[in-house]
Amino acid sequence: MRRGAYKIRFSEVVEVPHDCIALAYPRSSLLRMGATICFAVWDPGYRGRGEALMLVFNPHGISIKRGSRVAQLVFIKMLEPPSKTYEGRYQYENL
Repeated sequence: MRRGAYKIRFSEVVEVPHDCIALAYPRSSLLRMGATICFAVWDPGYRGRGEALMLVFNPHGISIKRGSRVAQLVFIKMLEPPSKTYEGRYQYENL
């Protein structure tokens, strides 16, 4: 991948529990290569194969295999469950 911005799709299907949110972070191996990933919050009840924006800063580009692990999800349990879970247009995306 040359320097630039790329939309990526994750291989794994994610199901965020109804009483949690999820935050995603780039893996340190990706950062050491000179790239990162930008995410939004994953809402309670979301289900799908998410997408993210990968930013490659390395002037020489990076080499990455399809299916490589590039991110980690952290689930945060809410003190109170929400009155409504995710029903937006990205529900069941890429399934």
